[in-house]
Parts: sequence; C-alpha cells; structure tokens
Amino acid sequence: MAAMQGPIIPRRRIADELRRLREESGRTLEEVAAELLISTSKLSRLENAQGSPQSRDVRDLIRLYGIEGTQVADKLMRWVKASGRQGWWTDYSQTISGGLDAHVAYESEATVARVYTIPILPVLLQTADYARAVYRSSEPWWTPHEIERLVELRLRRQNALEQREDQQPLSLIAITHEASIRQLVGSPEIMRAQLDHLIERSTAPNVELRVFPFSTPPLFSISCTYDYFEYSDELDRDVVHIETHGGFRHIETGKTVEKYRGHYETLYQNSLGPDETRALIRTVQAERFS
Repeated sequence: MAAMQGPIIPRRRIADELRRLREESGRTLEEVAAELLISTSKLSRLENAQGSPQSRDVRDLIRLYGIEGTQVADKLMRWVKASGRQGWWTDYSQTISGGLDAHVAYESEATVARVYTIPILPVLLQTADYARAVYRSSEPWWTPHEIERLVELRLRRQNALEQREDQQPLSLIAITHEASIRQLVGSPEIMRAQLDHLIERSTAPNVELRVFPFSTPPLFSISCTYDYFEYSDELDRDVVHIETHGGFRHIETGKTVEKYRGHYETLYQNSLGPDETRALIRTVQAERFS
C-alpha cells in the first residue's frame, strides 16, 4: 500500500464526487478513461481516494462532465489543493508501517475519536515511558532509534487533544478493558506514573475515559482494539480502524460502520462511568503498583 502522504478527507470527497458525476453521466470507467486518454486504473484510483489527485486530471474531468464554472467544480479544485498538503506524519515515514500512516491521517481530521483498547491503554493517553516500554516488549525488532521516533510520533498525535490548525481539539471517548489498567508494562514505577496520567487527563473537557470491567459479561467486539472516527461535515463518512498485529484494517462500508457504532454504544453503556473509572484506577494503583 502506498504511503499516506497528506490529508485523506479531501481525497475521499473528490473520489465520491467524481464517482457520482460519472455515474450520473451514464459512462463506465473504461469509457471515461478512453475519452481522457488515461488508464482505467488511474481513474479507478481517483474514484477510490488512492494516491494524490492531480489538478490537470480533475480539470479534464470537470470539462468532460460539463460542470465548468459551477460550485461543484470550485469545490473539486479546492479539495485537490487541500489534498496536496503534506501531512506532518510524513516526517516519520521511514519508521511507520502497517497502515499506521493512514490511521494517523484519519485521526488527524476526525472530530470525535471513539476508541476501545485491550490489553494496552489508549495511545492518546499514554505517557512516553509507557509507550516506550510497550514498543520494547512487543516489537523487539525495532532499533532504539526507531522506538524513540515512534514514541515521539505518539506524543505528537496527542497534541490533537490540545490544539489543531484550522480545527477544534479532537474529542476523545476512550473505553479500555480492565485488563489494560492491571497489565504491568515496563515497571511498577512506570505504571504508577501512567495511571496518575490517566486520572489527570481524563478530567479534560474533551476527554472521557471509561473502563469495561471484569464484572461485566463479554460483549461482541471487546477482543480487539479499534477506533471509530467521526467527522463533522455531512459530506464525510465515519470510518472504523481495527488494529491487529498485522497492521490496521479500515472499514468504510456504511452498514458495517453503523454496526460498529452500535457495538461501541453497547460497550459504552456497559462500562464504568468516568468517576467510577477513576476510583477503580486509584484502587488498582494502590493494590498492584504501590
């Protein structure tokens, strides 16, 4: 998969609009590609938000569909310009892999991130020492330099909770399994500091932290870490990212995304509230990591 170099939302908007225009014109991919003297695969990539849209290609499609001078044409060209911006995460392109670049691209433009994690705590709420210990124990093939770059990337991602250019801070709703707060990562000292950090960060107005407790029977979707990203613009579709050892799998199909929204709501309703969560964290901290 090609690296995700820049914002993904403008690409999705371009893809949706170009597909709609082609279908309304009654043309097939092959017919449009032949008229523009481009390959069918290139047009298919444009309509599937893959790669970087080029101004010339989009202008040619605007002319072909006869929408020059319209608001739709203006929007398409603005989106092309926006999609060409370099994402800040490209500074880490030599280190990130397995679809993490696309994950960060989706995360960076989301309005709300609904996160569920097991058995590791939510990335956006991790301390540097905790993140470093996770990488050292679970990814032994990384060099010390690569680990430091990955930790730095995690800390930069957390900036979205404080401020973002041209956007409000990210709203985070995080549910983590009770196993995550009891799992020893690094050392008791690292865990004490990490749990203190969880308690502090969970009081921010745009952060809600809940624990799914051992006392609640298992529910569907609690066995893997996933993120549900919401976007404020009605043009944008929500997306689900499921994290596995092999990388990330993203889901955009409307019905499946809707199901995951329901699964998350069930998790939410069956998890401890924010105050109960902080009380449990303090109890675990005293019992296991004092």
